Amino acid sequence: MPEKKKLPVGIDNFEKIIKNNFYYVDKTEMIHSLIQNWSEVNLITRP
Repeated sequence: MPEKKKLPVGIDNFEKIIKNNFYYVDKTEMIHSLIQNWSEVNLITRP
């Protein structure tokens, strides 16, 4: 059974996330939708 990936709690360095095999979700494709549906208030959180 493959090893479960850890969550990158407190890690904001992308290189460390990838090198240490942390769980990561790429949401790049969602940018188009965000721009098209921009509103007065938008919350963008960091990893």
